[in-house]
Amino acid sequence: MITHALRLTPGQDLKPELQRFTTAHSIRAGLILTAVGSLAEAHLRLADAARGTRLRGTFEIVSLVGTLCLDGAHLHISLADGNGDVTGGHLLEGCPIHTTAEIVIGEVEGVTFHRRLDGHTGYRELSIRSPLPPKG
Repeated sequence: MITHALRLTPGQDLKPELQRFTTAHSIRAGLILTAVGSLAEAHLRLADAARGTRLRGTFEIVSLVGTLCLDGAHLHISLADGNGDVTGGHLLEGCPIHTTAEIVIGEVEGVTFHRRLDGHTGYRELSIRSPLPPKG
């Protein structure tokens, strides 16, 4: 496994920045290993919801998990508010960094992730291809 680390700064939007990093580093099969930081507000799709929900206020990133590839990402996040109450869901665009986000990404060698429309779920789901020759 190859590891990548990045730090996002105030105002950067978490999901688009992760996708931009994935593209810039040609990450074919990425996963979030760890993440800490804070958001100035959040935009999540909660469980079984058709649309996103905007959360106002400052939040600590308690966890961030998911997969990254060149044609999309599937990320879930848990956030704690100023009272320590935690909420989580599917990460959407519109989550600006408050002070920082420190993220470590793992890249699985010899594997490629893709996002393909699944007729059963209606979402672009993970498709896995392996083995591939390592990047050179």
